[in-house]
Amino acid sequence: MMTNLLSAGAANISFGANTSRSAAKKRCTPTELPSLRSRDYWPGPGTSRTTQSQYGGTAVSYKTILANFNFDFNGSAAALMDFSVNLAGHFNAHLVGFCAADITTPVGTPDGIMIDGETMRREREDVETRLTKLHHEFDAFAGTTTSHEWREAVVNPTRLLIESARVADLIVTGNNNSSELIRPNRSINLGDLVLQAGRPILVATQSAKRIFASPALVAWKDTREARRAVADALPLLLQASQVSVVTINRDADMLTQESIDDVTAFLLRHGIKARSEIIKDKHESESLISFARQVNAELVVSGAYGHSRLKELIFGGVTRSLLNEDGFSRFMSS
Repeated sequence: MMTNLLSAGAANISFGANTSRSAAKKRCTPTELPSLRSRDYWPGPGTSRTTQSQYGGTAVSYKTILANFNFDFNGSAAALMDFSVNLAGHFNAHLVGFCAADITTPVGTPDGIMIDGETMRREREDVETRLTKLHHEFDAFAGTTTSHEWREAVVNPTRLLIESARVADLIVTGNNNSSELIRPNRSINLGDLVLQAGRPILVATQSAKRIFASPALVAWKDTREARRAVADALPLLLQASQVSVVTINRDADMLTQESIDDVTAFLLRHGIKARSEIIKDKHESESLISFARQVNAELVVSGAYGHSRLKELIFGGVTRSLLNEDGFSRFMSS
């Protein structure tokens, strides 16, 4: 069952430094909010919806985008290259193309036979040839109008990409689960990347358009990860025709409403058209994906949740479901 929320409107609420949690629960009256009964939010006349929206005196944009191209990508990398180049061009950002792959680790057979050096040498040459080809393709897409560079190495791709994250505001990658399972030394481990890079990750669907102008969805939980994701995704959310802020919670109460009202008002102040929705359902992943399809969301923004178990990163249910869904692009922060 879906419950429409009351709008936070363009609320100008400020609490003193010593305001308690209980005092902060006071609700505004209709005279304090211009559109209390509408769940749709839209800035007043004269408000700009550009990537140069100001918040705290800082322009909202990406200045460096790191685009990863999996070595064993199923099909052509052209679509992801085209998407990344156009995304960088839209934000006037520097684009760093990246690809890495490792050679097979020497192992012994049941008969005690090791992989010989000649086999490893040929494999390394094959890897280097493929990397060079991808480099040339990337340069051709970037051309002379986009500031860009290329990084490659014969090394574990996940580890190097996580280290390289320091150069970027945003990491763009595709979802290539099949090769990840078969040859982990040739494709990034998306789970490790999302939870360890320390940068937002945009997992682009294979049909991703050049820029996100269709509806977007924010999968909202009042957590550090979700708050980080909303702030990190602002430049992309500013492009969306409408943003739905959605909470899946069968036990939603007034605190749930206050939380979702606050984040929607936050988006409003950046010039983003936003609406809020609480879905009372216990099946969080299924309800979220179903709602995203219902509103034709092109982008879903969420926090990424996981934990370590015996040195292996285990995803939470919603995070795992979103990564397995390729019907829309996914933006995640951890």
